Amino acid sequence: MDALIEELWGASPPKSAVTTVQTYIYHLRQIFERENLNGERGDLLCTRLPGYVLRAADEQVDARIFQQLTAQGQALLEDGRARQASEVLHRALDMWTGGALANIQPGAVLQPYVAHLEERRISALELRIQADMELGRHRNMISELKSLVAAFPLNEWFHAKLIESLSRSGRRGEALQAYQMVRAMLNDELGVDPSPELQRLQHHVLSLGASSPRAAAQPAQP
Repeated sequence: MDALIEELWGASPPKSAVTTVQTYIYHLRQIFERENLNGERGDLLCTRLPGYVLRAADEQVDARIFQQLTAQGQALLEDGRARQASEVLHRALDMWTGGALANIQPGAVLQPYVAHLEERRISALELRIQADMELGRHRNMISELKSLVAAFPLNEWFHAKLIESLSRSGRRGEALQAYQMVRAMLNDELGVDPSPELQRLQHHVLSLGASSPRAAAQPAQP
């Protein structure tokens, strides 16, 4: 009950807070009953002092399904099965239609959980990108990676994958330009240099000068 009150009203709850929460719970139970969400185990939402418990199976909660699919995709990728991993991770990410809990204003209790879900989404996205790159889909991923570095400018991993995809698609000049852009951005925003990984990637792209663009454009074998 204390957590529900803190989420709804923060540090300044009304005197009627407990009664109001009980009214909300009553209406919520009516909705569950109307939508036939109560299963064989009884009511989905049960009173459990000092509050309530939602008895939902894993397959009833999108967040749990997403986490299960992400874990499955990661295991497949680590097992060298990039194609299957890509398919599973695409399914996981297709569950997202916006930000976590985007249709509400999270309070103090839910805000850390929103941040957790968003981090899980980024992790799944990185895994899916890695799987697709292992399948040699570099050229097809350039536009997506450009959007990601614009949305997450401080995520050096996304920048590295954009530079790698450009280089492997025969666009060496654009790859070097992308490196210079992230280097300038990090210096202006944070006063730091790119990570050692990014610097090694730049040196690798520079060392490809003797390779023909046609050879560089060939996709890697899965």
